[in-house]
Formats: sequence, C-alpha cells, structure tokens
Amino acid sequence: MKEGLIEQLKTQETFFLNTVSCFTEEDSAFKPKDEMYTVAQHVGHTAETVDWFLEGAFGTKGFDMNFDNYEERMKKYTSFDKGVQQFKDAVANGIQRIKEAPDSELMAPITADIMKGAPKMAVVGAITDHSAHHRGALAVYARMAGKVPKMPYGEM
Repeated sequence: MKEGLIEQLKTQETFFLNTVSCFTEEDSAFKPKDEMYTVAQHVGHTAETVDWFLEGAFGTKGFDMNFDNYEERMKKYTSFDKGVQQFKDAVANGIQRIKEAPDSELMAPITADIMKGAPKMAVVGAITDHSAHHRGALAVYARMAGKVPKMPYGEM
C-alpha cells in the first residue's frame, strides 16, 4: 500500500515538473491577465497545497481553513525556481510522511470537514488531482507565452 502511495506522489511530481520545464526564472511574473496567478504563484500554490493536504490529514493542526488575505499571501511567490524547489521539497516531505505512517494511520478516517470520513491516505489522490489542475493551467500559460510544454508522461 505504502509503495503505491509513494509512487503516486513521485509520478505526479514528474508529470508536474515535465510540464513546467519549459519555463525559466524569467517567466516567473508571466500571467495572461492581471487578475490571474503568475507562473511563480501557480507553482508556489501547488507546492503549498501538497503540505496543506498532508498536514490536514496527518498533522496535529488539521486543515488550515483561514483563507483571509489569501490573495495577499500569494504575492510572496515571485520566483519560479524557488517555487519548483518548494514543490520538490513538499513532495519529498510527503513521501517521508507516508513512509513513516503505520498502515493503521493511513487507513484511519479523516476527522476534519475536508474529506471527512475518507481514509487519510486519500489525500494522495487529492494532491495528484490538485497538481494536475495547476499543471494543465501552466501548460496553457506556456502556449500563451510562446513555449511548448514537454509531454508530462515521459521521463524527467
């Protein structure tokens, strides 16, 4: 079971990183319209959400539902390269958290309002889905910026 969850985290990481590999640090501030996220904000938000799901299911604080000033918080993401590193770190932390969790904890129900009643391990699927959502948006951004995103399903 753990091996499958870990592989799922690794695979979604590869897919995401393949898609965004066409961007450089110079693309950090690109966004199609003023009210949209920048490239750096998409990557940073995706990384942050990996941690959010894992803390929500496995941590002591649960899901942080304080979204006040969220748009203001997103302004801290200004570097594509730092966002990519944050994403890699978040996935590595997630893999470690899954490795260390006993099977009983992986199967224990989530008690928070988010995904309530689902086994804690279900957040891996949610992470994958959320990362795919932002990967798709970033593939569109790449095309709009005149870049060709790499096929996500190949090797890095």
